[in-house]
Amino acid sequence: MMMNHTNSLRTALITGSTSGIGLELTRKLLTEQWQIIGLNRSPFPVDDAEIQAALRSGQLISVQANLTNYASLRSALEQVRLQTNAIDVLFNNAGGSASTLQYSDQGHELHFELQTVVPYIIYQELYDLIRHGRLKTVVNTSTTAFGMMRTFDLNMLERPASFKKLFGPYAASKLALSLWTQEAAPTAMADGIRLLSVDPGGNNTLKRDKASGLPFYIRPVMKLFFAHPSRGASLLHNAAIGKVRHESGTFLVNNKATRLRFKEQGAAVLQRVHEIYEHNYLST
Repeated sequence: MMMNHTNSLRTALITGSTSGIGLELTRKLLTEQWQIIGLNRSPFPVDDAEIQAALRSGQLISVQANLTNYASLRSALEQVRLQTNAIDVLFNNAGGSASTLQYSDQGHELHFELQTVVPYIIYQELYDLIRHGRLKTVVNTSTTAFGMMRTFDLNMLERPASFKKLFGPYAASKLALSLWTQEAAPTAMADGIRLLSVDPGGNNTLKRDKASGLPFYIRPVMKLFFAHPSRGASLLHNAAIGKVRHESGTFLVNNKATRLRFKEQGAAVLQRVHEIYEHNYLST
């Protein structure tokens, strides 16, 4: 059944909303009476009373998919389109730092697939729903980890020659995400759509039962000094609907516009992700 977008609820789609920053953002928007569609690989936590109540009431809708498998993603996005006729804010938040070099079902390095290509596919596939929303905003979760990168090579994104935790493919894929966000912004603005990429800051998102993609020396620092994920959620929230309306294409750090490195490669990144969208996603 399609949700009634003519009511007072604004609608957000959030990927990566079952844990960490995404889950805290979901909680925050639910308390503000948003309608939420969560697009995730994993189900929402069964022991979370607030979340389970929202699922029962229909204020929160769960759509599950393996986001890095195009057939699974395509089916999930079809479900999303059956649920609503407009999206006010798309939060492309799904991601994570893997502990080893891995590849997607399509043969792309996993970070690049999940954190660069898939957000573009979701944005393109839901473009008309975003255009019909009231806020017409896309927030892509990025990072400042790429500040450590000395070089950036688009050709190494899909099949890296080497792997480094956090500051390797993870950082490069997030930089590529921010670059295409900035590059695609002028075209989107023709339809009134605003694109932003946002660093949510250092958040303690450690999971006990999961192999860490963090260098060993960062784990204790994160545990002791990094903020609760609600801090990162607030930064994403403020970027989308805060008092300051940032210009489309902006990369935000602590809610302030920040210059992107390697900006001259933005056009090539956008061209490559669009090629993958057209030739790999749409043609299969």
